[in-house]
Amino acid sequence: MSESRLDLSNIDTTLFQQPDAARLLTPERASHAPRFLLLYGSLRERSYSRLAAEEAARILRALGGETRMFNPSGLPLVDDAPADHPKVQELHALTQWAEGMVWCSPERHGAMTGLMKTQIDWIPLSVGAVRPTQGKTLAVMQVSGGSQSFNAVNQMRVLGRWMRMLTIPNQSSVAKAYQEFDETGRMKPSAYYDRIADVMEELVKFTLLTRDASPYLVDRYSERKESAEALSKRMKQEAI
Repeated sequence: MSESRLDLSNIDTTLFQQPDAARLLTPERASHAPRFLLLYGSLRERSYSRLAAEEAARILRALGGETRMFNPSGLPLVDDAPADHPKVQELHALTQWAEGMVWCSPERHGAMTGLMKTQIDWIPLSVGAVRPTQGKTLAVMQVSGGSQSFNAVNQMRVLGRWMRMLTIPNQSSVAKAYQEFDETGRMKPSAYYDRIADVMEELVKFTLLTRDASPYLVDRYSERKESAEALSKRMKQEAI
């Protein structure tokens, strides 16, 4: 054990681990297509957040990914229905299936929409011993009716960090979204479209880079310590 580690008097050295490059760069790589769940934040018939998410999904599939999109219509407010509600269960299943996510919200009153927040709030921080979002990648996008803004994407970044996701550096904000889609709902060529392509390309790369090592990436000293203490306490109780 190095002298520097012995100087950490508050550390349990039996649980304190130096990073293991072999575990980060595991030679066993998954071969299946990276899996992405896309959420959008408006139920309007011509929802620009949905249209932008659909364009993102097309790009993800072209980059070799598999995509699924959650339709939030019928999703109840948090605490206004049990967790076994069919729409909640659908969202939970998709969250556990996904290796990465795209959140795309309109900006309304300077913030993400309530519908977007409801979807995120229904995603549990833990299911048994499993955290459905921990270590998974996230890309954030927003659409605005007026000039370009970043309020919604900034809020979603905070939520992604809270849910222990690996939020990629790039992001997309589409201003005056009503001008950016044709009558069929497809996005017109523009710098905004190019940015969405950039974000999805980055999301796929980060997902391929981290998905095999994500359990190790989010393995924490404090949680190892807590687990060891809980195990020790249980064993003492069983011995009595």
